[in-house]
Amino acid sequence: MLREEKVNLVQSLKEMLSNSTAVILSHYHGLNMRQITDLRKNMHSQNISFMVVKNTLLKLAIQDTEFSELDQYLTGPVAVSASSDPVAVAKMLANFAKENEQLKLVGAVVDKKTLDVQAIKALSKMPSLDELRAKIIGLLNAPATSLVSVLSAPGMQVARVISLYSQQTTEQ
Repeated sequence: MLREEKVNLVQSLKEMLSNSTAVILSHYHGLNMRQITDLRKNMHSQNISFMVVKNTLLKLAIQDTEFSELDQYLTGPVAVSASSDPVAVAKMLANFAKENEQLKLVGAVVDKKTLDVQAIKALSKMPSLDELRAKIIGLLNAPATSLVSVLSAPGMQVARVISLYSQQTTEQ
């Protein structure tokens, strides 16, 4: 790789990190190309960046950033996953690691806090942002639905009485 290409790669890494609140490092040694490609596709569909990068270039990219604590995890072949949704990226990697034992979670920085493997796994078990939004919407809609049911009940009862009465009169 030429020096200019390395500078461009470090710059694109810095840009990726600046748009993220969570960065998780993993070792991918032992995964074949098809598995890595599948992981990339799945992550891309969730707006998660995934990159295999040299440790020296990543060290340059994280230098003087909120992710500088990741330096301690930069040993061996490292893949970088970054997202603005910490739970989504943790879930995606944890689920993939369950299915593919070769992928090993190493460490992470989420909202300027360093996380170890157990913390990443705990984060992956939390509900995602979309799940939380759905629950909040459900909670907000529940009272309105109940109110509509209560208000429409008397009218439905009157309609049933009229219906029964009309059936009785037509039978006679």
